[in-house]
Formats: sequence, C-alpha cells, structure tokens
Amino acid sequence: MNFPSELKYTRDHEWVKLNDDNTATIGITDFAQSELGDIVFVDINTVGKDLSAEEVFGTIEAVKTVSDLFMPVAGKIIEVNEALNKNPELVNTDPYGEGWMVKVEVSNPEDINALSSADAYEKMVG
Repeated sequence: MNFPSELKYTRDHEWVKLNDDNTATIGITDFAQSELGDIVFVDINTVGKDLSAEEVFGTIEAVKTVSDLFMPVAGKIIEVNEALNKNPELVNTDPYGEGWMVKVEVSNPEDINALSSADAYEKMVG
C-alpha cells in the first residue's frame, strides 16, 4: 500500500496536496480504492460551489457499492478531473496521480495542517 509523505489524509480516506498557491488537489487514497474495488463511475457536480470541511462533494461508484466523497477542508471546487468521466478506473490504477478528483481553492490553507500525516494515516488503516 502506498502512502506518499507529501500528502495529508483524512479519516474518510481522502488525500490532499496543497499546491504552490492556496489551491489543493484532492482524491481518495490507495487504501480506499482497494477497499472499494473496481471503480465504474465518479459523480462530481459541485464545481463552483463553496463547501465546508466534511461536506459531500460527490460520489464514487464501484461494482458493489456507492460511497460519498467528503471535503477534507473548506473551499470552493474550481476543477473536476474530466478524465474520470471516460476512465473512472484511473482512481484504481493511479489514485495519487491521474486519478485525482477535484481542485479546490482552499478557504484557509492552514486547515490542511490539521489533517493526518502519511505515518498517522498508515497506522489508522493498519
């Protein structure tokens, strides 16, 4: 299982990468995609919306289940990974790269520091 150290993690299995400015890229973890199984559909229709931390920003559908996607930090969704419309399996094959889900303009970049480190997340998922 892969836990990149430059990312921050949530208890709901999302990861966050703060970019050079006050934007962040968000996706689900390697652990989450392995638990879900084969991803068949990603539904995110919240572009342009301001959302609070822990608010649902979309859903992800696997062969046997549908799960909500939760905002790790408050912010405005500014971009969705359009590649997932045709290739949702990118979440399975490259969850930290081509399988990213949204880009967010973060309300308070300091909030990212409150999320879990790679080591803490790895211990949590055991």
